[in-house]
Amino acid sequence: MIKILVVDDEPDVKSLFLQKFRRKIHEKEWAFEFCYNGEEALKMLDEQDDIDLVLSDINMPKMDGLTLLEEIKSTNPNIKAIIISAYGDMQNIRTAMNRGAFDFITKPIDFEDVEMTLNKTIQYTKVLKQALEDQNKLFSLNKELEVARKIQKSILPPPLSPSSKCSLFAQMIPAKAVGGDYYDFFLVDDHRMGFVIADVSGKGISSALFAVVNQTLLKSVAPYASSPKKCLQSVNTVCSKNNDNCMFATVFYGILDLTRGHVVYTNAGHNPPYKVTPSGKVQALSTTNDIPVGVDGETKFDEKTIQLKPGEFLVLYTDGVTEANNREKEEFGEKRLMEVLSQSANRPIQKVGESLLKSVKKFAEETQQYDDITCVLLKYED
Repeated sequence: MIKILVVDDEPDVKSLFLQKFRRKIHEKEWAFEFCYNGEEALKMLDEQDDIDLVLSDINMPKMDGLTLLEEIKSTNPNIKAIIISAYGDMQNIRTAMNRGAFDFITKPIDFEDVEMTLNKTIQYTKVLKQALEDQNKLFSLNKELEVARKIQKSILPPPLSPSSKCSLFAQMIPAKAVGGDYYDFFLVDDHRMGFVIADVSGKGISSALFAVVNQTLLKSVAPYASSPKKCLQSVNTVCSKNNDNCMFATVFYGILDLTRGHVVYTNAGHNPPYKVTPSGKVQALSTTNDIPVGVDGETKFDEKTIQLKPGEFLVLYTDGVTEANNREKEEFGEKRLMEVLSQSANRPIQKVGESLLKSVKKFAEETQQYDDITCVLLKYED
């Protein structure tokens, strides 16, 4: 129901409006409030926050309509006002429009014209209200997304402290406020370090939530699982249950033996990582031919072992790296990725990671990022 405040000092105005618009009042389309000057109008507007528009005369005692317009404009600019003025009083009408009046009606009042003007103003008011509601919803959503982004960022591991055993670089650049990629690294025991990278299907909040669940489960199970395949087996069993949205995640999980350089890994449908030697040789790791986590709770996972020599490093990445597009719709691709890695093989691992992300950004230029970009580089030093 639209609520209209009529401000006019003429005593018969109230009865005329109630009579002319009795059907709309009866059908609860419109409701009217009446007062006799600007001061009363401002008081009513302050007490009743559900008034949609004001229909006001110009010449009134105590506070005239032009002054009332100024007050409404400063206190509640979303309320639209229609001014009633004598026919031919263009000076006051012009002043009223300059002070924010939405429209005007001339005396003697033609109620057909009043109804048309009110309908036009009401329609505009509805559009304005909807726009304000959408704006408030968007503001609230952005606040929630910012909170989600901070939470997601907070659960990513801090930079690895330098050690004589290995050095590590990791970074995630989400395509939206929150991402579906994640990475992690942690000590499984006193001489083994687990490291993982994953890419969840889809984008946005649902993917981010699934990523958080997946990451939390994996990190919780890892200390009790003797191998990557057993760890992912447990995570997959849980993630596959009650998975009504059919979410899944490609996951590469490896365990580095810090004393010997052995890496045991399971690749659950993820992009094969690369091993890079100090001489610049780049070689993809063999896949274990496992399906993504969350697809089938009964599936069995496999694992493989490689040897890292001192100075060699692994490069884990999500498809946001290789599938980054430039203006010509070309993909960055694995060939460019391997070239960047080969050319920077002898640099510190931090510099290699920064060079890789810089190359992807330079290739894409100002093209919109459609997928999360995540990479993890692990170098065996000892």
